[in-house]
This record gives sequence, structure tokens and C-alpha cells, in this order.
Amino acid sequence: VLLVASGKGGVGKSTTALNIALALKKLAFKVGILDADIYGPSLPKLIDKNDKPKILNNKIIPNIVYELQTMSVGYLISEDSANVWRGPMVIKAITQFIRDVEWKNLDFLIIDLPPGTGDVQLTLSQKLELSGALIITTPHELSLLDVKKGINMFQKVGVPTIGIIENMSYFFCDKCNTKHRIFGGE
Repeated sequence: VLLVASGKGGVGKSTTALNIALALKKLAFKVGILDADIYGPSLPKLIDKNDKPKILNNKIIPNIVYELQTMSVGYLISEDSANVWRGPMVIKAITQFIRDVEWKNLDFLIIDLPPGTGDVQLTLSQKLELSGALIITTPHELSLLDVKKGINMFQKVGVPTIGIIENMSYFFCDKCNTKHRIFGGE
């Protein structure tokens, strides 16, 4: 079970989580991806599938997309609906996604976390044996500051940080044949 985390939103965490899942699938592993961002689920939009999952024998059957087993609260609410849930409701939903989804013979479960260090991160660290966390950031000072908080939180709950990906560091301009750093730097 691999957590994909970030301190801030908008750093490319969900896209990275999906790309990791697809890369592992390409290596012939059986992979599931859980969109654990209860307030801002993005998996349905990323995979262009928003079908309500079926239930069989009191178990939620994950949607299969690109040969990945997928689950998201976004499958259960409308795209423009705001989830106005307090902590206990969020914890209950995350617990259901762990306990009541019929994940089949997975080699890897990639969990796309919401930004920050809140209830979802703590619940998962208490309820699952986690392999580690991969933290996604941009080179912006505010994002990097929150990375430190995320690393500290994962250390406190015994989840190893297995890496940091700095996303959106630069773009390469084909017209001028030059790297342009989006957030400054060398």
C-alpha cells in the first residue's frame, strides 16, 4: 500500500498517483487506486469515468478502468456537489473504502490522499499496514514548507517517506530551446 501525499493542493498529486498505478500495471502487476480525497475527488475526472459502483454481497465492486481497480467518493456524488462532512463522516467513508471494497488479488494499492496532514492520513496509518508515502511538491517555498510538515507527520505515525517528487519545476520551450523555471531558481 503506497500513499501519494502532498502538503498543498494543485501540485499534481492525483495525476502522479494515477501515472504510478498505470506504470505498475504496465509491468504486469495487479493494481488498485483509491481516491481518498473525500472533499475534492479527482480520479473520476482523470480517468473520464464516473459510474456508480455495483454492490455484491454487501461489498462495493471497484470500477475497472485501464485494467486498474478504481474507487472514489466521486463515483457516489455528483461532480459539482460539495461534500460537507465533519471528521467522523470522513473517517467512516475511508474505513468503508478499506473494509467494504472488494479489492481483488492486488499487488499494489495506490492511495491518492487529500492535501495536508488530517483525518484521512491518520486513519489510514492506523488501519492499514503501509509500505510508505511518496510526497509530491512544487519547488515553491510554501509547498516545500508543507512537505516538511508531511514528512514529520508520517514519521510520527511510523510511515516511511520513500521519496519526494518535485513537479512543475520547469517547462522546456520548443521555440527558444530553453528551460523556463516556473517558480524561479537556477
